[in-house]
Amino acid sequence: MTTEPHSSPAYRPRHPVAFVTCPGTDHAGDLGRPSTALGGVLGAWLRRLPLRARVTGPLRAADNPERPAGWVITLPVTPDEVCSGSRRARRLLWQALDRARALGALTVGLGGGSAALLGGELPDDVGITTGSAFRAVLCVMTVRRLLAHVPPGTPVAVVGADTGVGRAVVALLADLSPWPLLLVDTPVNDVSAGPGRVSAGPLQVTADLRDVRAAGLVVLLDGAALGADHLGPDALVLDDSQPRVTRPDLLLRRPDVRVVDGGVAAVPGVWRPGAPRGRAARACACLAETLLLGLAGHEGHFTLGPPQSGQAQLMVELAARFGALGFGPAAPRSFGEPVNLTRRFEQDAPRPGTHAGHSAASAARLPFPLAELTP
Repeated sequence: MTTEPHSSPAYRPRHPVAFVTCPGTDHAGDLGRPSTALGGVLGAWLRRLPLRARVTGPLRAADNPERPAGWVITLPVTPDEVCSGSRRARRLLWQALDRARALGALTVGLGGGSAALLGGELPDDVGITTGSAFRAVLCVMTVRRLLAHVPPGTPVAVVGADTGVGRAVVALLADLSPWPLLLVDTPVNDVSAGPGRVSAGPLQVTADLRDVRAAGLVVLLDGAALGADHLGPDALVLDDSQPRVTRPDLLLRRPDVRVVDGGVAAVPGVWRPGAPRGRAARACACLAETLLLGLAGHEGHFTLGPPQSGQAQLMVELAARFGALGFGPAAPRSFGEPVNLTRRFEQDAPRPGTHAGHSAASAARLPFPLAELTP
């Protein structure tokens, strides 16, 4: 199986998907939460017991509840074992792919870093995706909403702009004038590497985390050692790092700082049997991307490495196409708890063309229109 061109077909029959995760994974969301039967098993016992991957589901979509939209498959391994790439973890992952295939899934999302267990070997009969394209798009959606809480003209810092997801995020944020962009830890030669990359506002590149103090909104995309002293007064932090960088004690040291969890989408039109139906379900970016690919009937592998602009554009199109089911940013949380940011989080950030010095022509030079990022 090869990677399909990143175009949105007029119509293809949807197919069910599977999402592979493991106990202890961050940002699983409600839909992607690992099996409760394995969630309480300690890592030492996970390694000793002859456990098999456990299937939870099916997931159901409101526009076609009679047929399963997908399943969650929990690997009986810890995130540390996944990172170590042990032989046992690799064997269990391939067993999970066999389970997904037997269930009828044609696309499998590999969460929690489990894609590294493939070792470059890909299955021929199911598509694999890691969720990085939708993660970048979801990050920009969230930034647009958080900008309603940042004074106009305040710099937006992107920490980890040189990562695969970071470059896609920067390419999408580059036209958000009048907010200057501060790219942290990005080589100067790489700043313009993205296709169609322009900047209508000021742009600064730095390798010094102390420069982040000037930013009103800080977007964390990697594991940089960002401390309380690096943040300016009343800073708003979007932690979209995996695994997350910030810890709750940051709020004790800096009560003026607000931290928002990133990487989680609201999908009220998708649910798990037995889950409460009175609240909107939440899904991590990888699960959301996997669901979108299944809903669209996408064939082949998708994001296997850094997201490409065509992949991000397809995610924008599919999120709009299936917007009745959700796929926008979830309501804000801070370290898993609901948080009030004093103004309505649902308020859209100013759209392109609403500020002086920002034209629709400059927005058209982006890989895809930034206005489309708001569902």
